[in-house]
Amino acid sequence: MQKILVTGGAGFIGSHVVRLLVNKYPQYHIYNLDKLTYAGNLENLRDVEHAPNYTFLKGDIVDTNFINQLFSQHQFDAVIHLAAESHVDRSIVSPMDFIYTNIIGTVNLLNAAKTTWLGNMAGKLFYHVSTDEVYGSLGDEGFFYETTAYDPRSPYSSSKASSDHLVSAYHHTYGLPIVMTNCSNNYGSYQFPEKLIPLAINNIKNKKAVPIYGDGKYTRDWLWVEDHAAAIDLVFHTGKVGQTYNIGGHNEWKNIDLINLLCSIMDKKLNRREGESAELITYVKDRAGHDRRYAIDATKIKNELNWQPSIQFEEGLERTVDWYLANDEWLQHVTSGQYQQYYDQQYGVK
Repeated sequence: MQKILVTGGAGFIGSHVVRLLVNKYPQYHIYNLDKLTYAGNLENLRDVEHAPNYTFLKGDIVDTNFINQLFSQHQFDAVIHLAAESHVDRSIVSPMDFIYTNIIGTVNLLNAAKTTWLGNMAGKLFYHVSTDEVYGSLGDEGFFYETTAYDPRSPYSSSKASSDHLVSAYHHTYGLPIVMTNCSNNYGSYQFPEKLIPLAINNIKNKKAVPIYGDGKYTRDWLWVEDHAAAIDLVFHTGKVGQTYNIGGHNEWKNIDLINLLCSIMDKKLNRREGESAELITYVKDRAGHDRRYAIDATKIKNELNWQPSIQFEEGLERTVDWYLANDEWLQHVTSGQYQQYYDQQYGVK
């Protein structure tokens, strides 16, 4: 039975990856390592927590001794590394958290994998999941390619860029078998409501102000999280060792246009008059160093691995709204902090 370590598997994207792998590959044993910070939520995985091929491991990738012991004990065959501090606003306030987790944590995992697989790299893989933000900011035209020079602008993107370079260095220097992917903005179920879409859904539902940075014309490429999980599965199994693949939604939206669409959907779902939710839109002071536009060219993964997004954004956004409205208990637990008690309740550990 192949042993796969997924780091950050209780987070937004990670939980979707864990669920997919546990359900699709009963011949694999999936180990989910998560520190359970504010963004890690075991309630995301209630449906697979008792699966015979799933094990949750609580721990911090920054803890070198813990990581080394974990690899020594379990002898993992592969790593899918998603654990990261990922919220730009938080990185502006507390950059050191991002340096430790995204850089030191990644190096700890690389060193443990290198030591464990030394002399027998065949069939092993270190898959590093990264972001399009490492490429910097685009003007009105152009796209990010796998060959685009890195130009990170925030502590978050800079820490991710550093981790990308280190993963590549371990491949070239030590022969560690790696693949990397850089994705665009994800959206969908189980996303912590500090991010734009779930924040707006929650605020609209509760008739609270919906904050929009600056002029609202900041542009992002949006990727449905289940499409991203499917792409990760595909790259993990068929991607070429040493290669990077950009994963995008072919789906650019200005923030204000996205929120207006979301308001329209919410009006219909909540039986409000047309335009009522849009009255909640409130422009706020811009984020420091705000990147103007991200846009991914995902031609490589389409041509080489035959992946492309499965749904259009309007459909994905409506599905997302439906999920949050149908899972009010989950949302209440997250916004109240109650979800953080679930580990103690489930595992009987303080």
